Amino acid sequence: MKGVALLIDGITVQFGAFRAINDLSLAVDYGEVRAVIGPNGAGKTTLLDVISGITRPKAGRVLFDGAQDITRLAESAIARTGIRRKFQKPSVFEALTVRQHIEIGSEASFRRRLDGPALNERVDEILETVGLTDQAARLAGELAHGQKQWLEIGMVLASEPRVLMLDEPVAGLTDEETARAGAEAAGPRHHRGRARHGFRRADRRPRHRASRRLHAVRRLDGQGPGRRKRRRRLSGAVK
Repeated sequence: MKGVALLIDGITVQFGAFRAINDLSLAVDYGEVRAVIGPNGAGKTTLLDVISGITRPKAGRVLFDGAQDITRLAESAIARTGIRRKFQKPSVFEALTVRQHIEIGSEASFRRRLDGPALNERVDEILETVGLTDQAARLAGELAHGQKQWLEIGMVLASEPRVLMLDEPVAGLTDEETARAGAEAAGPRHHRGRARHGFRRADRRPRHRASRRLHAVRRLDGQGPGRRKRRRRLSGAVK
């Protein structure tokens, strides 16, 4: 699958007198990983809220799959398009087992409906991916915080999203778990051909202060074949 998965075009979000996002434009292609970094309160989560339909922007639009404007769609309608999100704080059904969670995620896939052996195979595959195979029969409420993080990531992966957004997915994880999360987010094994919005820093020691903000992003408007892509520094930060 090729082309533009998400085009955020001139998004501005304002809460009273506070402007959380100011004229933000960002393109995410299918198969691409984008990292959004910045200090607390910069607007990173607000951006994900806009894309997932929780927050309505004051100005701008969000185009999915290069054409469909999802700016005013309901959260459920956006989820049905294949845009899925893992929230910052893990939210699980404490009375259900780990395996039941992954089954729910698999059944929520917009791509296909699995049952019987095919569903069991898919669930086993996801459990192995997130490292919870030996916890499959446990209730979610008995898991440690890091395991709950992985469980929710597993539920989202099981739904086979076209766009996957992860809000601080490694919060509360060990260094080893964090490294594995980065490898899974960037690896092609379970996400080949899909767009992924993850959080991965290639350079943990930026050379200048500007690199701690979201830098320049590619704008699609006005670009033609053979024309050099125009870059623009963001005037707003993201949370």
